[in-house]
Amino acid sequence: MLQLIPLITGILVSLTAAYLRIGLRLWTAATAVAILGAGLLAGSHWLAILLPLLGFAAITVPLNLPGFRRARISAPLLKIYRKVTPNLSETEQTALEAGTVGFEGQLFSGKPDWSELLGQARPELSVDEKAFLDGPVEQLCSQINEWQISHELADLPEDMWEYLKVNRFFGMIIPKQYGGLQFSALAHSAVLQKIASMSATVASTVAVPNSLGPAELLLHYGTEEQKNYYLPRLADGREVPCFALTGPYAGSDATSLPDYGIVCKGEWEGGNVLGVRLTFDKRYITLAPVATIVGLAFRMLDPENLLGDEEDLGITLALIPRDTDGLEIGRRHFPLNVPFQNGPVRGKDVFVPLSQLIGGPEMAGQGWRMLVECLSVGRAISLPSNATGGACAGVAATGAYARIRKQFGLAIGRFEGVEEALARIGGLTYATTALSRATAAAVDRGEKPAVPSAIAKYHATEWGRQICTDAMDVHGGKGVILGPSNYLGRSWQGVPIMITVEGANIMTRSLMIFGQGAIRCHPYVLEEMQAAALPDYGDRLRKFDDVLFRHIGFGFSNAVRSFVLGLTHSKIGSVPGDAYTRRYYRKLNRYSAALALVADTSMLVLGGKLKFKEKISARLGDVLSYLYIASSMLKRYEDEGRPVSDQPLLAWAFHECTWRMQMALDGVIRNFPNRFVAFKLRALVFPLGRREVPPSDRLGHRVAAIMMAPNEARARLISGAYMTPTENNPIGRMNALLPEVIAAEPIERKFLKAVKTGEVGGLDFEAQIADAEAKGILSSAERKLLEHVRSASFEFISVDDFESEELRAAVKKKEPKSLRSVA
Repeated sequence: MLQLIPLITGILVSLTAAYLRIGLRLWTAATAVAILGAGLLAGSHWLAILLPLLGFAAITVPLNLPGFRRARISAPLLKIYRKVTPNLSETEQTALEAGTVGFEGQLFSGKPDWSELLGQARPELSVDEKAFLDGPVEQLCSQINEWQISHELADLPEDMWEYLKVNRFFGMIIPKQYGGLQFSALAHSAVLQKIASMSATVASTVAVPNSLGPAELLLHYGTEEQKNYYLPRLADGREVPCFALTGPYAGSDATSLPDYGIVCKGEWEGGNVLGVRLTFDKRYITLAPVATIVGLAFRMLDPENLLGDEEDLGITLALIPRDTDGLEIGRRHFPLNVPFQNGPVRGKDVFVPLSQLIGGPEMAGQGWRMLVECLSVGRAISLPSNATGGACAGVAATGAYARIRKQFGLAIGRFEGVEEALARIGGLTYATTALSRATAAAVDRGEKPAVPSAIAKYHATEWGRQICTDAMDVHGGKGVILGPSNYLGRSWQGVPIMITVEGANIMTRSLMIFGQGAIRCHPYVLEEMQAAALPDYGDRLRKFDDVLFRHIGFGFSNAVRSFVLGLTHSKIGSVPGDAYTRRYYRKLNRYSAALALVADTSMLVLGGKLKFKEKISARLGDVLSYLYIASSMLKRYEDEGRPVSDQPLLAWAFHECTWRMQMALDGVIRNFPNRFVAFKLRALVFPLGRREVPPSDRLGHRVAAIMMAPNEARARLISGAYMTPTENNPIGRMNALLPEVIAAEPIERKFLKAVKTGEVGGLDFEAQIADAEAKGILSSAERKLLEHVRSASFEFISVDDFESEELRAAVKKKEPKSLRSVA
């Protein structure tokens, strides 16, 4: 055994060096010294020392000789790499270069630098932004009548349209110099959250002009003339914008647009000018029916070479005024009974001058780059904020309803089946709000968060769907009977819209998150691709050699870290946090290493085929997503001062994330095409098997309890929603009634016990409660409280009913155009 000590010591030191990510030369020296020193101290035979040293030298000496390493190792590998690595198309390259990398890059590193996350400033609203939320936004929410909007008008009331314009709701992202509000992304998000807690229709109406408006495009790429003319008019609502991208044949894939514009001369405002004659067919365009200015994506063609030698100039963006000849606009789609303005935009031979191209003629063909650079910002705010607002309202409504609604003399929230749904609503809302805040903060830091925005869009809307489903289940009949008193039905109907728009969730999960993340967030993959594409062979080999061996060391380190952290079940490692959260940071260290290892292995073994293994890509994307979401929750916990009362919410959401990470990694390994590699991966990633479990019933009980009673944690959780108990806000009124409901519960139990035992007589509630007071079972004050709570609660458990004539369509509709055209 003594003779093996040098070898064992060398292996242990090498593994430790890999775990700690010590550089190649230091690793070489440290391991050699360790082998020699251990052998001498143990009195090992000289051969037991010499043989491990020689074997180690045979491996490490070539690696430490750059010239030899490049010629004998890197050059052949570079040749293979250039053959097997798929070339990025111009559109893919543009998409990759459009975004920036923030903390998500650390999560792909296998060893996150938590100081980078925790060193970020806490997101804060300015005084003006708080005043806007407390003033115009509060006033807007007090005016919203969702039944009137969705059932009676199928639109916002005229005075609400005017209110939105006058108060510059459409100009939140426009600088003050152009008459806008110049709000931060955090404020933009907070406004949408609050509105969405009342009406998805109003929230969508406000969101679109502040997203891909086209104000965002004009701000970044417009000419000075375009900015000076359009931005003030967009800010104050004189212009209502829409952006037409999606079409019947290409969806939102701008690279495959069949819509085109031919460069030619034509008439414009009394003159003959150079421009483009456009033919297009777009659908699902939000605000199109009421838009006064249409942003359009199309392929620009110059067959007569009027602008230069190129015939196909590529994707280009233009602005088309509503009154332009040939523009067909105004008809509406009806998306699942949620009547935000949405409809088709069509045109044949529509002429606009080159001055209407966004950015002018110089930006012809730059439309794809413009879109991907701006889409990531809009995607990070609009839908995540809407989903978050709905989730906050779901917590307030369902928690209060579960306490108010009684079955068998017990609040329904006390039943374990309902408690399970409440726990999901509370835990997922905590995660969703943290995620939405994180992406907004990233935008405010100047990032273009391409990967986080895809994560936020997918998971916020998917969790919004789950929260709405659980809320509907708890409300039962109250949720399914539509009418003025139903505050859930339209949200339930509208959930699939969030899932579908701005890139369908199936595509976002299976193609975008890991597809971009694997290259953008990985510390070496993009560098390797760029190195392999260098024109000069000498530069190419030197750069590739440098990145390759850093990548190899990175992969070896992640294999060791994944195994060690799995073997110790994330019990070791220096991390930040308090006594409660350190274990969480350690778990994320483990899964960061596991993600990096499995992703590297997948890219190495599958190569270009990984692009088509969408299920594997989706699961790897899930791991990255849950790492990002869990990190966002820990940042939220720190920013809010580590509130003890929030710990059940954090714990539930965190365990849900880690369990899902584990199952996603297990799914990759179980379905990995190379079974030998899969066996090795399982041994490294799950050396003790799958040990993560979903949140426990006990933890779920604590989360449900938070939701059903007024407390600091609940108040923070629903802070993004409109909770003022106005006439138009049943959730706010129900929330305000909750303390009285709780105060009345012991009185109600005493009263019901007396009724059950026969101490109190009478056939109905009024007679029984009068008898209870007369017999001294209830005091006068107790009787008044019980009567008040029963009367007030009746509104919230009641549902609407109608005369048959009220449910008939008031006007016989024409046959839809699409059906007429088919016929």
